[in-house]
Amino acid sequence: MPRAQRRVAVDRERTRELLQLQKDQKHKTYQQQKKSFAHTRAYIHLTRDERRNLIREVADCVSGWTYARLFAECIDKVHFDPTRTVRSVGEQAFEQVVSRFEQYLVNTGANQQTNYHGLLVHDNNETVAKRHTDLMRRFHAQGTFWTTINRIIETPLFVDSRLTSMVQIADLCAYALRRYLENQEDDLFVRIFTRADRVQNRVLGVRHFASGQCVCEICRVHRPTPRLSTTTP
Repeated sequence: MPRAQRRVAVDRERTRELLQLQKDQKHKTYQQQKKSFAHTRAYIHLTRDERRNLIREVADCVSGWTYARLFAECIDKVHFDPTRTVRSVGEQAFEQVVSRFEQYLVNTGANQQTNYHGLLVHDNNETVAKRHTDLMRRFHAQGTFWTTINRIIETPLFVDSRLTSMVQIADLCAYALRRYLENQEDDLFVRIFTRADRVQNRVLGVRHFASGQCVCEICRVHRPTPRLSTTTP
């Protein structure tokens, strides 16, 4: 179909589906689907292949940003025990990312004999904004479990991700990591993972919190390289 005709056809099918959900009194599903349709309406004139190619092109751009560094914490909830961390999954991931970003600023400044400072920009999600702001204030005062916080300025700056392209790109990176770990889809993963912060050949910026037997690429390059022991004859 031509793009204008495709948009009309998709709108018609979506309206039919929403009306059917209302008729079946599936109110929760109706609200979720209505929200999903609103978020994706700007792209319904594109074919599936066009949408996939668009995402690949953005991922390729990220791969080429040699100055960019990727930080992420991927947690397998099966192996996560909140009674030990006394934090939720989201709070634990936030502390990990903050700690790694702080250490990156320290290391980069030391290598270039200067002090670098950074700022966190966060999607404006009302359910976590206050919690992460309070956590960041505590990190500034007491440090995290792994490091003191002296290089990250203030608390996170919360923005509307619909208006902020860099937050949308961060969402793309998170999507690529999740699809790789949950579905073994590596098309986007191999493109963006080149930007994971590294020290020599070891990836420190991205971690997969899982079982010790995990053989995914993130775990493989995150683990320290074992030292070869030598014996004196």
